[in-house]
Amino acid sequence: MLLMPYSHLLVPSDGSELSSRAIDHAVNLAAALGARITFLHVVANTPIPLIGLGERLDVQTMELLIAASHQESDRILDQASLAASLAGVSAQCERVPGDLPHRAIVDTAQRLGCDLILMASHGRRGLSGLLIGSETQRVLTLAHCPVLVYR
Repeated sequence: MLLMPYSHLLVPSDGSELSSRAIDHAVNLAAALGARITFLHVVANTPIPLIGLGERLDVQTMELLIAASHQESDRILDQASLAASLAGVSAQCERVPGDLPHRAIVDTAQRLGCDLILMASHGRRGLSGLLIGSETQRVLTLAHCPVLVYR
């Protein structure tokens, strides 16, 4: 008897090309395992850095930026959901607010009982990777379950 090691995958996406390829890989893996997927997009609480903008950003402009951010999130999640649907994989989508994507990813995986996080690595190396840090590296450090990194 073959044990299915993973039954619920969490697949965060930022909408990048590499994240889209990770979604395709996750869908194929879920189909092979008979697993379900939760696609996740973390939306920043403020869609742009506010440092230095001061009073130049009015409430209406901020509301428009937030609406545009949510529309982009919907596009990312709809695209992922369609990929799963076409492959016959059960999937749901979550949009979570947060300024720390790694924390939102880890918390969502734990809250939903996911047993595998599959996410893209953006491959920052050297000084850039050291200074900027990597959300993937942070997830690897904090996750309560295995993390599969797609490169």
